[in-house]
Amino acid sequence: MTPVSAIYLRVPNWIGDVCMSLPSLDAALATGVPVVVCARSWARDLLGGYDLAGFIEMKGRWREDRAAVHSFRKKAAHAHPRGLLLPDSLSSAMVFSFAGVPSAGYRDDGRSLILRWPMRKPQGNLHAVESWYHLTSLALRRWGLPTPPPRPSRQLGLRLTDRHRSEAQDAIEKAGLTEGGFVLIAPTATGLHKGRVKVWPHFDVLVRRLQEGGHTVVMCPPPSESEAARKNAPTAICLPPMKLGAFATLTQLAGLVVCNDSGVSHLAAAAGARQITLFGVTQRERTGPWSTDATCLGSEHGWPSLQEVEDQIVAFTQLQY
Repeated sequence: MTPVSAIYLRVPNWIGDVCMSLPSLDAALATGVPVVVCARSWARDLLGGYDLAGFIEMKGRWREDRAAVHSFRKKAAHAHPRGLLLPDSLSSAMVFSFAGVPSAGYRDDGRSLILRWPMRKPQGNLHAVESWYHLTSLALRRWGLPTPPPRPSRQLGLRLTDRHRSEAQDAIEKAGLTEGGFVLIAPTATGLHKGRVKVWPHFDVLVRRLQEGGHTVVMCPPPSESEAARKNAPTAICLPPMKLGAFATLTQLAGLVVCNDSGVSHLAAAAGARQITLFGVTQRERTGPWSTDATCLGSEHGWPSLQEVEDQIVAFTQLQY
């Protein structure tokens, strides 16, 4: 069998999905074969702690992305690369195929004919982490490479850098905060799910009650969500925006993270932070935080009550208010 010169790993386009793909990235790296990650530009900082053979920015325009992958492959002299496609899209398969990277991926979106190794999705309602990990295991086995354990670890294990830690520590010191001495909230979630809002409606009241008890409540939304965050929790301390690696570290420095089912929930899970994630419209069995330090409240059929969330915070942090 021809030796594999590199694994080109196309990760998904959403922050939470990239976090949930970390066990797949770890499995690919564990083979000892050079791994090149293809992802949106913001993922470069998040994955700064990983020993990658390269990072190719994906812009979402398949011709430009194909050219970027092809150029990188030629320059790196990867004569026998293999592509691993975690997204189900036809365009992601086209990018690798036309860039000369034969690929493995699930059969979805009518792309079986352009995948070298089309894989059938497993039956059952697997969590996203399990689904991508299963695909990764099948591909590595097909390529004759070392395969990972049958099930992914219950911790995502994001590899944070000294720079990530320094940036987050500097931010809390400038705000007069101490490690473990604040509750980090994320009172936003972008987009709708089947026409339904993904934001728990009681953040404002919750924040005020915590503050009345003498507790510090902090948020750190990205610029695009700053206005919505201030509207949903106007009395919370709002930190300046951070890059993703520093923000993931910030979740570790907080005493507790309270958030919607969103990218923040998965960043906190990736960093191993203690968190409460609130569900009201999405399936926690499919997209909930993959962590033993996470508590999920609510379901796709309805949000948890304010009292339920308060009670859980007390149980987690022994806050008295």
